[in-house]
Amino acid sequence: MAAAQQILKSLNAPKEVREDMLLILSSFDNRLSKITDLINTSSAVQDRFESAEKVILRWDATSSSLPWEDSPDEAAEYLSALDEILQLWESLSVQNDKDLVDRADTAIQLAMTRLEDEFRHILVRNTVPLDADRLYSSIQRVSLSFASHDGEISEEFESFGEVGNGTGSCFHERGGSLGGDVSVDLINPDAVAELRDIAERMNRSGYEKECSQAYSSVRREALDECLAVLGVEKLSIEEVQKIEWRDLDEKMKKWVQAVKITVRVLLACEKGLCDQVFMGSDHIKDICFNEAAKCCLLQLLNFGEAVSIGVRSPEKLFRILDMYDALRDALPELRAMVTDDFLLREAEGVLHTLGEAARGTFAEFENAVKRETSRKPMLFGEIHPLTRYVMNYLKLLVVYSETLNSLLEGGEDELDSLRDDADNDKRQLESMSPLARHLLSLISSLESNLEEKSRLYEDVAMQYVFLMNNILYIVQKVKDSELRSHLGDTWIRKHRSQVRQYATSYLRASWSKALSCLKDEGLGGSASNASRVALKERFKNFNACFEEIYRVQTAWKVPDEQLRDELRISISERVIPAYRSFVGRFRSQLESGRNVGKYIKYTPEDLENHVLDLFEGTPGVLHHLRRKSS
Repeated sequence: MAAAQQILKSLNAPKEVREDMLLILSSFDNRLSKITDLINTSSAVQDRFESAEKVILRWDATSSSLPWEDSPDEAAEYLSALDEILQLWESLSVQNDKDLVDRADTAIQLAMTRLEDEFRHILVRNTVPLDADRLYSSIQRVSLSFASHDGEISEEFESFGEVGNGTGSCFHERGGSLGGDVSVDLINPDAVAELRDIAERMNRSGYEKECSQAYSSVRREALDECLAVLGVEKLSIEEVQKIEWRDLDEKMKKWVQAVKITVRVLLACEKGLCDQVFMGSDHIKDICFNEAAKCCLLQLLNFGEAVSIGVRSPEKLFRILDMYDALRDALPELRAMVTDDFLLREAEGVLHTLGEAARGTFAEFENAVKRETSRKPMLFGEIHPLTRYVMNYLKLLVVYSETLNSLLEGGEDELDSLRDDADNDKRQLESMSPLARHLLSLISSLESNLEEKSRLYEDVAMQYVFLMNNILYIVQKVKDSELRSHLGDTWIRKHRSQVRQYATSYLRASWSKALSCLKDEGLGGSASNASRVALKERFKNFNACFEEIYRVQTAWKVPDEQLRDELRISISERVIPAYRSFVGRFRSQLESGRNVGKYIKYTPEDLENHVLDLFEGTPGVLHHLRRKSS
């Protein structure tokens, strides 16, 4: 048989010649009769190879691309020819026919080059543009209002308040969630089978590296384009940190949406596409997916890192929390899809730095509240911009309670400082969540700051009006929001009591002098023989006090209607009965003389009506109300 193999090798001649030589050899000896079968087999293999080789070479010589698009039948012929060569290649190797093996290798290399090009072309031609509008419409957004400031306030608090709608409030659109199962076609579904056919042949030929590189490079560019459609730009860390807040806020918002869409939709669909195209090998699937996804993921993560190490200011906190939530929620899905440990470590690292940034920014906000030192008092004792800012900030902040409780866990500084405050219930503090303790500490700092600002008013009564307005505003914001569940009803009752104490202090500071004019002491006798001169002086002084209070306090502003009414009732209950009694006791003493109306200028009813004008924020005078003498 060895001799027969050598003879066959030497018979590499035209078919007619081989047949003639075969007849001669077979007639020499019966032992050589089996050579006929070997020669026939070799001839058939060579014929099949040459036929398949012609198909491969024809497309190599005559076409710049394969006919997938125009002639599926010819494309099928090409793949069949390649399959034939791949099948015969093992037989040729066994027969040790070096010439045919070399020709088969050349044909396979030509076919692989062509298939790689066609693989790229199919991927590019059949990429489906991303419909960003459709994806955005599937995001369920939550818009939260935020009252901006309208007075003097320190720089730390200015940026967030600038983003308004012209009505004294602005809005923070929290990163929404994707509704239901959302999917997109990244590639025309009709092209998937063609891609799979090519990938299977390239992998079988040992060209899996070239195939995966072709896939990854095309899909990487396609995913980068998707990020651009979603509004995510390629920016360095230095470029991000130079962006003005308004522009940065918009980019952070787009980043949050992009992370959700990229992980839940784009990468999930990309993973499914890899599974369909590379059905034969889990290893190749993972390589192709990781390489295709790497650039877009790193672009997203680089922006997240740039934000996390940027300058910390209060207005950034909500967006940072949105970014943290988006990446945290995306990580389990990333771990299920990505097998590249480097990418996963990067994502986990950025999540950690975003958490640190959120903690640091919250701490910066707390410090900013403590050190806010604007020295210009509010006109008319109204609610201070700091109070509005802080309480609306906290009202929005508690929307992120779950996230903040996890980030603030383990911080003992606030707990220690709160324990030192004798007014706080130690047992209740221990049971409060980390966020609730921070809220309590922050509001306490705000109250201390307001106490300092109240001293900017020279009028002690106005100090108490200012404190009443601001503490009541704080109470109402707590009562009417999720802040109530964190601070509790006991806190609300305690602060309502504080407002009542301020009201009592206001009455004492504002009306004690006027009421002292209505006392009997110092009149020189009983009601029947009191000094007329002293009585005139008393009425004159009371009138002057009342008119001054009216002039000043009609300009003061108490925005809360209920508090305004309660103050007026309290004033009337103290002043009107005392005035009515005093006039009743001593009117007769003055009526015997002239110009009684010069001294008893007002009836009790007049005073009661005038009290209703207080705290409206509109200055008034009473000169025109003087009565003619009777």
